[in-house]
Amino acid sequence: MLTLNLILKEVKDVPVNRLEELYEFVHSLAQTHNQNDSLRKKILDFGGAFSDMSSKDYADFIYNTKQTRTELFNRNINL
Repeated sequence: MLTLNLILKEVKDVPVNRLEELYEFVHSLAQTHNQNDSLRKKILDFGGAFSDMSSKDYADFIYNTKQTRTELFNRNINL
């Protein structure tokens, strides 16, 4: 199992002219978490978007969405 100390020992051997590249790589790995949080917030902003619809309208919307998906993804494609 890798430990932080083992990784730091390996980083010590990285040539000076490659440190910036290493920094950018490590930074890109850390950004994934921030990007996921940003994406999660964008998705959650849609929460309650249909709350002002009546139950009948919402049920109709769900029915039509399922029908459309079925028609789009259950078809034979000749290649």
